[in-house]
Amino acid sequence: MKKLWGGRFSKETSSLIDDFHSSISFDQRLYREDIRGSQAHATMLGEQGIMAAAEAELLVKELGAILVDIEAGRVEFDLAAEDIHMNVERLLIARLGPVGKKLHTGRSRNDQVALDLRLYMRREISGIQEQLLHLLKVLLELGDKHIETVMPGYTHLQRAQPVTLAHHLLAYSAMFKRDYERLSDAVKRLNICPLGAGALAGTTYNLAPMRVAELLEFDDVALNSMDAVSDRDHAIEFCAAASLIMMHLSRFSEEIILWSSAEYSFIELDDAYSTGSSIMPQKKNPDVAELVRGKTGRVYGDLFTLLTLMKGLPLAYNKDMQEDKEAVFDAIDTVKACLLVFPPMLQTMTVKAQNMRRAAEGGYTNATDLADYLAKKGIPFREAHEVVGQAVLNAITQGKALCEISLAEYQEWSSVFAEDLYEAISMKTCVEKREVLGGPAPAAVRQALQRLRTWMTQ
Repeated sequence: MKKLWGGRFSKETSSLIDDFHSSISFDQRLYREDIRGSQAHATMLGEQGIMAAAEAELLVKELGAILVDIEAGRVEFDLAAEDIHMNVERLLIARLGPVGKKLHTGRSRNDQVALDLRLYMRREISGIQEQLLHLLKVLLELGDKHIETVMPGYTHLQRAQPVTLAHHLLAYSAMFKRDYERLSDAVKRLNICPLGAGALAGTTYNLAPMRVAELLEFDDVALNSMDAVSDRDHAIEFCAAASLIMMHLSRFSEEIILWSSAEYSFIELDDAYSTGSSIMPQKKNPDVAELVRGKTGRVYGDLFTLLTLMKGLPLAYNKDMQEDKEAVFDAIDTVKACLLVFPPMLQTMTVKAQNMRRAAEGGYTNATDLADYLAKKGIPFREAHEVVGQAVLNAITQGKALCEISLAEYQEWSSVFAEDLYEAISMKTCVEKREVLGGPAPAAVRQALQRLRTWMTQ
């Protein structure tokens, strides 16, 4: 098959090179964006008088027909045509003849693919943001149910201080909110139209790049033609943002895995979101959470693929950059798949509130409150810390909780202790007194939930 760029060549391309060179196997998913970009380009060519208005209208109409045929499964892409751009153009030429050959006037595949990728990423990022909002909605619903569900907070995976499940979930809500905002910020730099840059040096035709940008809903046009065709910062920035989303999902997954274990027994995952063992009949495995945790590494790999791909490339376009799309596509597909399964896994899990509370009560998580109790009575905090450390050691030796030690014993360590210490170290007090903005007290949590709810509806 004669290549559309083959005029300078005296030989057909080797079939080995056709296979190696072709990207249609993966870039065919850009067909909507390629056709939409071509329609905008043709419209502009007609408006600028670069081609007859009737020809431009015919191109736009036939491109629309090709889109319908592709989506109906009536088009078989050709490996020999290399990529989605050449496949669409071949179809157009086959249907319109010489008029179809005019579409590429004032355009290169270099600025065309840069345009397609930006359009595709913009659409997919919007979808991912919708998924993040759904996940945040699920976390809000769970938070509303568990404002007073006491559980231990941890540092170093050791029980530290009492919090609530709602407060714990709000920490992840904060992460996913940042992820949403980070994607919005990335779109500001992505939403720049590169069409008109040509291969690298623009064109002598009287193009109207701002008109194309307007038709395609871009905020601006690229101000340097060499950067326009060789920039993949937007792809790298997206993969970095995607890596952060996956990191947050992975951290959450790790906690789900721990909480569902017999050692913690804080939650039980629904049967529909668990799997069994082929040999151990008793097993109920948190495979969804484990897969999310594992797939995080894929997205990290996509980010490093792009960083490594771009690090040594001189200006402007180089064929290496064909390798950008599979990394972007994989990152998008992986994030979307994980965000699809995560919310229903959370919605269907059973929270074992009593086990959470017992873990908080039995882990000396109220020790800091006991030290604060002494400090508020005038004992320097460092001295109070020492006294409570002795009390905790004694309680561990006796196998008791701090609330089970008698007042007489407490008074052996400090005469300041009085009957009101038991109220001061109750789980209810420990949580409710932490009313500082962002704290675990029900009042503070309700405020945080409302602020998140307000942000989501803006």
